[in-house]
Amino acid sequence: MSTCRLSVVVPCYNEEQVIGACHETLTRVLSPAIRDYQIVYVNDGSSDSTYELLREIQRADARVKVVDLARNFGHQVAVSAGLAYAEGDAVALIDADLQDPPEVILQMVHLWEQGYEVVFGVRKTRAGESWLKLKTADWFYRILNLFSDTEIPRDTGDFRLLDRKAVDALLRMPERDRMLRGLSSWIGFRRHGLEYERLPRAAGVTKYPLHKMLRLALDGILSFSVVPLRLVSIMGVATAGLSFLGISYALVLRLFTRIWVPGWTLLFIGMLFIGGMQMLSLGIVGEYIGRIYTEAKQRPLYLVREVLSSVTWQPLARKAASGSA
Repeated sequence: MSTCRLSVVVPCYNEEQVIGACHETLTRVLSPAIRDYQIVYVNDGSSDSTYELLREIQRADARVKVVDLARNFGHQVAVSAGLAYAEGDAVALIDADLQDPPEVILQMVHLWEQGYEVVFGVRKTRAGESWLKLKTADWFYRILNLFSDTEIPRDTGDFRLLDRKAVDALLRMPERDRMLRGLSSWIGFRRHGLEYERLPRAAGVTKYPLHKMLRLALDGILSFSVVPLRLVSIMGVATAGLSFLGISYALVLRLFTRIWVPGWTLLFIGMLFIGGMQMLSLGIVGEYIGRIYTEAKQRPLYLVREVLSSVTWQPLARKAASGSA
């Protein structure tokens, strides 16, 4: 039996169909193998009976802590809240849908005991997901790594185990537009990718449809790279160069020949092209300015309505530096 003091963070949003099975499976897997563990459920403003079920689970199991957020703040913020309330020397992140097998957590703990400080799951297979879902996920990582200054391993999600040092480092990053798989790559530390077979959802529907995946990709690109801003500069130089060539061509024709630049078609196309580039450039710059505006307001990342807990740990491996998180 492992002596690891383990916290497992489970973000929950409308998971009433699966939360009971999730807790039963986590308990069955962890109890025989981990001497001291806690499960931190974060209710992310669920509109169904998820919170009531979590209250019942917490009453029956002293190893459970429930963090009830004041409203729905989003998956990445809910996980961040769970990290803030997790007290273990190692913290595992897993979704409630049981697509990521809890048994893999034990393998992650074994690697942590060998000295790895960030152990992330790499999806070898993804059962139960459509062709479109698989392709959009592939494009997601390709586009993200094309633009991002921080390389994020492909076929990974938020399923991972973090050493206390890594958790404290993440908690020191207060940005609002968060992508934890990117942040956990940025902080470095000794890392290891663990392959596993992803299962179909036990119940319910995905919380990351296409538009949320696109939003997450945009957050990743803008949070970890200034390449889009550089592309704006490159487009500006290219457009100016094309304009200079066009002006030179028109002047040569006018001064040295009797031919005028023919028709309005080229002029019309040129105006549309330059106008489109200007609007695209303003949009990219606007995205960065919007993020600066959001950060400048310094609002809390999340608000907690209630915390249900029976036991408070004093983890042995917690460093004094964690107080600055």
